[in-house]
Amino acid sequence: WTYPKRLRLEALAHLDRVLHADPAGCAGAPGQRARRAGFGTIPSIMTPTDIPAYMAHVGVAARAAATAMAAASTAAKNEALRRLAARLRVDVEPLQQANATDLEAARANGLAGPLLDRLKLTPQIIETVAEGCEQIAAMPDPVGEISGVKRRPSGISVGQMRVPLGVFGMIYESRPNVTIEAASLAIKSGNACILRGGSEAIHSNLALAEIVGASLEEAGLPRAAVQ
Repeated sequence: WTYPKRLRLEALAHLDRVLHADPAGCAGAPGQRARRAGFGTIPSIMTPTDIPAYMAHVGVAARAAATAMAAASTAAKNEALRRLAARLRVDVEPLQQANATDLEAARANGLAGPLLDRLKLTPQIIETVAEGCEQIAAMPDPVGEISGVKRRPSGISVGQMRVPLGVFGMIYESRPNVTIEAASLAIKSGNACILRGGSEAIHSNLALAEIVGASLEEAGLPRAAVQ
C-alpha cells in the first residue's frame, strides 16, 4: 500500500462521513444515498472525492486481508473453495434473479447479442464454476513449493519458492463467471484481490460477491480477501 499515512487517514475519515450520513441520505430512505453490497455499503452516487476515499478503504482492507491469506492453511483455503461451490449450487435461483436484472437492462440499452450471451449466468454456467472451485481445491497448494534447487560451489543449496503476491487488481468485461474464477484462484494462491467487472453485470457480480464473502468467513478467512 503506497499512500502516505496522512492520505490514508484522510481518505478513511471522508469515507466514514459518506457512509454514515444522516438517515435521509442512507439506503432505504427516499433520498437514497447508498446500497448494500457484498462487502459493505458502497455509495451509489459518488463524487470525485468519494471514489479515492472508497478505493483507499478497499485497498487498506485488502492489504490487511492479504497478510491473513498468506498465512492461511491449505485446509482453510480448500474449505473456503468447497463452501463456495456448495453455496453456488444452493443459490442458483437468487443468482439467476440478479442476472435477469442485468440482462433486462442490457437489452434495454441495446447490448449486442454476443455480449448478452457472455452476460448470462445460466444453471449450467453456475455448475461449471462450482466444479471449477472443487477442482482448484483438489489441486496441490502452490504456496511454499520449492523448485530449481541448485548446489552452489560454496556448498549451499539455492532454489525458488512460490509465495503469494499480496494484493492484485483485475478489470474484466461483463462475464459474471470470471468473478468466481478470479476469486477462487486468489483464495487458492493465498492472495487478496480487488475485482472490477463490467458495469452491465453489476447485480450479478454483487450477488456472487456476497456468496464469496460468506464462504470465506465460514472457513475462518477474511471477507475482504475478495472485494
